[in-house]
Amino acid sequence: MTDKLTDRTALEQLLDGGWKLDKNGDALTKTFLFADFITAFGWMTRVAIHAEKMNHHPEWENVYRRVRVALTTHDAGGLSALDVTLARKMDEEAGRS
Repeated sequence: MTDKLTDRTALEQLLDGGWKLDKNGDALTKTFLFADFITAFGWMTRVAIHAEKMNHHPEWENVYRRVRVALTTHDAGGLSALDVTLARKMDEEAGRS
């Protein structure tokens, strides 16, 4: 089982970069906007490889060039370090798109 995030300072940089906490503070959310569908799908594919290696999978929705993401760790009952790590990977990959 993964431990729930107790040190919320790790979230500050993410929140400054456009991530938001859901109304309960148990999930990180962000909407990514890409040039077109192919670019969005390519980003999702790259992120999926990272997520699979981490065994930590996002909740996401893709419509054309927009991808809405929610990150939470269900077995921890909220945010964990895995969410922070995957959010950073998502931002990093978006910068390459």
